[in-house]
Amino acid sequence: MASWTPQPAGLQEILQTIHDSTDMNTAVQRSITQKLNQFTRAPEYIAYLAYILSSMTQEEDRIRTIAGYLLKNNSRLILSAPQGVAHFVKAAVLEAFNDSSIMIRNAASQDIVAFLGVLEPKNWPECLQLLVGALDSTDLDKQEAAFNALEKACEDYPRKMDVEIGGTRPLDYMIPKFLSLTEHPSAKMRSHAVACLSYFVPINCQSLFVHIDSFIACLFKRASDDDPSVRRHVCQALVLLLAARPEKLMPEMPNVAEYMLYSTKDKNENVALEACEFWLTFAEDADLAVYLHPLLGKVAPVLLDCMVYGEDDLLWLEGDAEDAAVPDKEQDIKPRHYGGKSHGLERDVTEGGDAPPKPRIGAYGEEQIDSDEDDDYDGDDDDFADEMSTEWNLRKCAAAALDVLAVRFGADLLNVLLAPLKDKLWSNDWLQRESGILALGAMAEGCIEAIEPHLSTLVPYLINTLNDPKVRVATRLDNQWLTVMQPLVRSITCWTLGRYASWTTQDISEEHKNQYFIPTMEGLLRMVLDNNKRVQEAGCSAFATLEEDAGPLLIPYLEPVLRNLVFAFDLYQHKNMLILYDAVGTLADAVGRALQDPRYVEILMPPLTAKWGKLKDDDDNLIPLLECLASVTIAMGQAFFPYAGPVFDRCNTIVHNSLLQYQQYQQNPELEEPDKSFLVVALDLLSGLTQGLGPQLEPLIQISQPNLLNLLTVCLKHPQAPVRQSAYALVGDLAMGCFSLLRGHMPGIMAELILQLDPEPKLEFISASNNAAWSVGEVALRYGRDDPEFQQWVNPLIARLIPILLHPKAPRSLHENAAVSIGRIGLMHPALVAPHLPEFAQAWCQALYEIRDNEEKDSAFRGFCTLSLLWFCNSIVRWNTPSPELLNMFQTLLQGFQQHDPAAWAAQTASFPPAIQERLASRFGV
Repeated sequence: MASWTPQPAGLQEILQTIHDSTDMNTAVQRSITQKLNQFTRAPEYIAYLAYILSSMTQEEDRIRTIAGYLLKNNSRLILSAPQGVAHFVKAAVLEAFNDSSIMIRNAASQDIVAFLGVLEPKNWPECLQLLVGALDSTDLDKQEAAFNALEKACEDYPRKMDVEIGGTRPLDYMIPKFLSLTEHPSAKMRSHAVACLSYFVPINCQSLFVHIDSFIACLFKRASDDDPSVRRHVCQALVLLLAARPEKLMPEMPNVAEYMLYSTKDKNENVALEACEFWLTFAEDADLAVYLHPLLGKVAPVLLDCMVYGEDDLLWLEGDAEDAAVPDKEQDIKPRHYGGKSHGLERDVTEGGDAPPKPRIGAYGEEQIDSDEDDDYDGDDDDFADEMSTEWNLRKCAAAALDVLAVRFGADLLNVLLAPLKDKLWSNDWLQRESGILALGAMAEGCIEAIEPHLSTLVPYLINTLNDPKVRVATRLDNQWLTVMQPLVRSITCWTLGRYASWTTQDISEEHKNQYFIPTMEGLLRMVLDNNKRVQEAGCSAFATLEEDAGPLLIPYLEPVLRNLVFAFDLYQHKNMLILYDAVGTLADAVGRALQDPRYVEILMPPLTAKWGKLKDDDDNLIPLLECLASVTIAMGQAFFPYAGPVFDRCNTIVHNSLLQYQQYQQNPELEEPDKSFLVVALDLLSGLTQGLGPQLEPLIQISQPNLLNLLTVCLKHPQAPVRQSAYALVGDLAMGCFSLLRGHMPGIMAELILQLDPEPKLEFISASNNAAWSVGEVALRYGRDDPEFQQWVNPLIARLIPILLHPKAPRSLHENAAVSIGRIGLMHPALVAPHLPEFAQAWCQALYEIRDNEEKDSAFRGFCTLSLLWFCNSIVRWNTPSPELLNMFQTLLQGFQQHDPAAWAAQTASFPPAIQERLASRFGV
């Protein structure tokens, strides 16, 4: 081993900290975290950890293992470590890999994978050589340990493995080795071999593809392996081959399809899930549709059967029907991410024109979990039971595959499934009924036209299913009787009704409204107040979807709708309260100013203000409430004024405190980075107040301490894009509602705004750039025609906006906002913008041809027409001696423009440069 040796004092301090880390006291854990963060600044920290792992055999394996996990978490430190430290760490980890304790070997294995990924195999070839050499060991344990590490490396960073080292490519040797090991007598070794080979398929690895026929033959041979882990990896490999090299499977597709269909029905769910992924991948590739279509008759019914809850699934789903009063566990509350407010332009309904609806209940009727990065520390998972019910499983994969098949094949899929789907929907077995309803919802998007003739029967069926009797049924499971209840049927029915909301909310006749819309609305509102939390969640989410589609159709029913939602404020636990806030905010967006009615204000505001009063400024639960209120304030408009003062002051305080916290973080990066969500939603609520109250908000802005507009200027410089995004939205809203106050701050604001206009922004900056582009146009309009202060910014803005409009890779939404703002600036400053017209005219028209009619589009087109007329007139007056025929055409056109609308002509030409006006009058009499 390398010659580095630890200092006793340093070793003791780190060792004691590791011992202390086993104390679960919150305060102790916080102190430990701070210490560990401080240790990372020591260049030799990872050497101490490696020493504890490999050499301190007198310590408990548990302590040495924790050191190993910490070493993995800090593996990147090896890149900046002194050479002696790096040599020692690598040698120590390889020594620990041969330890007699399996715990230590496992920890060392994870360290090897981490360091090999950080350093890359080309910079640590001796490690790769050791692992590959161990595959020939006569000790099966060593073989499996080495192969386990290699599999993780191949899975995590296959491209780093596919390199040349010292003039040779290790994979040229490793791939044939892996192929031979698929015949190993140990199932674990066969499983590792197939897995390692499969991970090189997606990266188009030539070392594998020169043996592609042997690889496929190996897969067919292992397809009937007795070990389910081997069969799972065979299925996985076939899925990856289908995605990367489908031409290799097509000649054998009849056999492959039969095998995958058989495997999709495998009793081992891991095998079945991997096989089911094959059909999802198959369906997602439009080029393969011609090969998949003949298989629909076999594939679709199998997928339908896979959507029935298995007994293992039911084990993880707590079946208590009446749990509304049971408080949620903290781990039930999944993280929610709040983006900033976006200003976009609605498009006409054409191909690709509609944005997808905001997701609420996730894929196939169950809560969507935000997938944060996996924690590096793989300790005991206390939440395992809670997570099992929401993880990706066979049922969800089958539903996803059916969803994509429906989009791909539409009516053809429905024709295949009509009979088996009917059998499930009208089955006496609630599990079969539930799976049929799930399938019906999964097919909604793709099969809507084919299903539409049946919806007059299916929608009443679904509404009636919401009244499913609450009978207890028993399911046999591992010699136990598991009691479950019908909330699963009611909850999936809510989700499916939400999927067909676009049909039920069609305003085509009173009969349709009375037979489908009103009963759906009433049924979902009952589910909002169900005594089961799962049903509440599904009902509230589906009702929010109905709100989006129904829009003004809900106005006549606002009072009962609001009373139901308000009652839920007293019924819901923490988790569903977040969904309730969303439903209230969506309702406000849907019905707009109808919410101004004093009756509705009196119903809705008391529970919202009660929640508002109970929450502190740093309470995470305040965030969704502020987001909800942002929509409510816009909808209520002037009716919100009695509540505006405290709301405005609190938002201003949150903005100020958030900026101070971020400033402290910037000065001391060791502090935890503040949550931007508070700042974002406070800015969004201030935007809502501005839109709702307009000039009425000005007195509150004037007396705000610190002044809101000063804080806003700081927000425009914030490093986090969502903050800037909401800040630019507020600039535009203040321009529309309180411009007299905003104007004095515009020089500082405009300097930041111009910088934000980027033709090819990073993905995370797109929304901020969008809002900046939109706000420019609003500000230009408020300054007015030929305002001398704004003139100084016209050329810098146009110099930024035109490249956005012309950039082929700029997002479509950014094209649109840039075009609108160019048009609006042109309307106010035609003489300055008109010379640029030939450069952007075609792109401008293309950017806005799908946008729905609205005031923004109107003002933009008026600006474009003004520019076009000025440009045209300027071109005409530059003629010295036009032919008589051309001169007559000019005269006819110009006089026609003037006679069509004399007042508009006078207003337009008044903005022309004096020289153009004089020539038009002298030459053409206009």
